[in-house]
Amino acid sequence: MDGSSIDVVREHPVSNAAHTVVLVGRTGNGKSATGNSILGERAFISKRSSRGVTTTTELKTAILRDGQQINVIDTPGLFDSSVKSDVISKEIVQCIKLAKDGIHAILVILSTRTRFSQEEQSAILGLQALFGSKIFDYMIVVFSGGDELEENDETLEDYLGGRDCPEPLKEILGLCGNRCVLFDNKTKDESKRVEQVQRLLSLVNLVIAQNGGRPYTDEIFAEVKKEAMKLRDQQEDVASKGYSKQEISHLNEQMQRAHDLQLKRITEMIESNMREKTMMLEQKLADEHAARLRAEQTAQKAQQSSQDEIRKLRGDLEAERRRPKPRPSRCAIM
Repeated sequence: MDGSSIDVVREHPVSNAAHTVVLVGRTGNGKSATGNSILGERAFISKRSSRGVTTTTELKTAILRDGQQINVIDTPGLFDSSVKSDVISKEIVQCIKLAKDGIHAILVILSTRTRFSQEEQSAILGLQALFGSKIFDYMIVVFSGGDELEENDETLEDYLGGRDCPEPLKEILGLCGNRCVLFDNKTKDESKRVEQVQRLLSLVNLVIAQNGGRPYTDEIFAEVKKEAMKLRDQQEDVASKGYSKQEISHLNEQMQRAHDLQLKRITEMIESNMREKTMMLEQKLADEHAARLRAEQTAQKAQQSSQDEIRKLRGDLEAERRRPKPRPSRCAIM
């Protein structure tokens, strides 16, 4: 069914300007399927596979029934430990190029079918290290696998409130303002699909409102946008000067090469920053893990010592109870 059938409930007033959301997450978590649910059509290739189906960053667009344009950017498995930093940095630049006017919301796709992993935690905190803590103001966590929870008669609240919910996941949700939604990307029930998309887009509108209508942007966004505008202005200038088609083609090639070199410089800068900050983050996580282990070991030793002391005290009391009591001496009367 076409994406124009979605009628979004407006709990937070926003403009009718196009809204851009970016899907990030680990391979197999359902990024592309979630994008298709939002758009209301099979815009992105989505199928179960041990290897990522999405190989490069893509943008698809839908016009909702109320006239709102939604741009959805799907990314490869940037949370996968197997993806090299140079690939990640290139895809980040491509994502920025596609999100010309900035990003209104970042949708972190996690799966209820798999346990929240350390590589996912590292990737999310890596985004924070690269783009700053402000990035969390734009994050919404989307849990795919809603059909499985429903089969087990569980709600998202049950899933997150259980003792098995890892502490790092709770911390990430806290940093995101506890903005999260459950998605069933397998449902054939159109009303259910529309309802869950409405809930998500209501959160997107909330993020936009809380950020004063300003999409996420930073120095990297500004640099890429400046280079794109520079290339466009140069091409327009050349087109207006009365050059021959051959001369225009030659000049455009020169300008494109210069533009590509600048983008390469920006990509290498991102890659360098990522490597440095990833190493720092990994060291921090390792130190925290070691500190937790030490604390657990100390607590276990204290508990063992306490138990040993209790056992000793009980043994002493039992020994005292069993010890024959001395008979009282009788005073002889002369």
